[in-house]
Amino acid sequence: MANLFSPDGIVLLAKKPGLTSFSSLHSIKKALGTSKVGHTGTLDSFAQGLLVVCTGRLTRLAGNITEFDKSYEAVIKFGEETDTLEYTGNIIKTAPLPTLEALKEAISKYTGNIMQSPPSFSAVHVNGKRASDLAREGKTVEIPPRPITVYEANLLETKTDSQGLIEYCKISFTVSKGTYIRCLARDIAKEACSAGHLAGLYRTRVGNFDIKDAAGFNELADFSIDSSIQAAKEKIDLQKPYPDDLALQKEIQNKIRGCDRSTAKLCGFESITLKDQAAEKDYCNGKPLRSALFTCNLHDLDPGAFYAVFTQDEIFRGLIEKESGGRIRHRFVVN
Repeated sequence: MANLFSPDGIVLLAKKPGLTSFSSLHSIKKALGTSKVGHTGTLDSFAQGLLVVCTGRLTRLAGNITEFDKSYEAVIKFGEETDTLEYTGNIIKTAPLPTLEALKEAISKYTGNIMQSPPSFSAVHVNGKRASDLAREGKTVEIPPRPITVYEANLLETKTDSQGLIEYCKISFTVSKGTYIRCLARDIAKEACSAGHLAGLYRTRVGNFDIKDAAGFNELADFSIDSSIQAAKEKIDLQKPYPDDLALQKEIQNKIRGCDRSTAKLCGFESITLKDQAAEKDYCNGKPLRSALFTCNLHDLDPGAFYAVFTQDEIFRGLIEKESGGRIRHRFVVN
């Protein structure tokens, strides 16, 4: 497929369950004719949902977008905890099923600012090695708790046994960066005097980006307790290659976007505006930065701050920095 589109942008991609985050980038690379891509937070192979991918020169924003808050829907299975804290792992603990009252109370206790112990099977580094690699070697991994914030946790759906005890539930979460939903499943189950692990996970939002706007969204199956149970029973192939989907590549080309002012704000950047087309040309050609190019006085910018540069037509053209000493310089330019 010929590349007729700029490779510099932000792509919202709906990852299917069964694919790694890395393999999911295949269609973006093919669609845009670039290998310069960077996602802003992985999803486990069994999970589905929103991947925000920066491409070309906008990969420089990936680290900022990684910091955004995220929203998920999670299906938790009770009565069993696995070593990976999700359904593909080995069962290491069993416990009685919780009551609805105990579950609601546990959810309420795991909202707000809390300390969370990351899972042993994670990309967190311990003594220079990934915790997941150490865990697979059978070594005990102790990772210090970290502060996170659970802004919202809402019980959406439950499935009970014949005695009315909770076998499965679906919860929506909105959380700060660095939060492991697998660990929330573990800890909520424990607080409810049970054991639990994830039976399904669906990321629906990253900052101001929504899954409904993602390429491939219409190909995702409905996410529910029943669909998660079925996926676990089928033991989906978690390493299958990404299909060479021309329709998805076309959708990626149509939906690639630039950075807008709201995204820049979430990244921690204030915005400034180029005065006219002549100023835009000078800026994009790397000419020295001066107040005459902008609708504001550069001397009024805050030292040590970064500023997103936009045209009069709201096109993102790059980033500038006012250093603590007062010098103003380009960080990068998007032509």
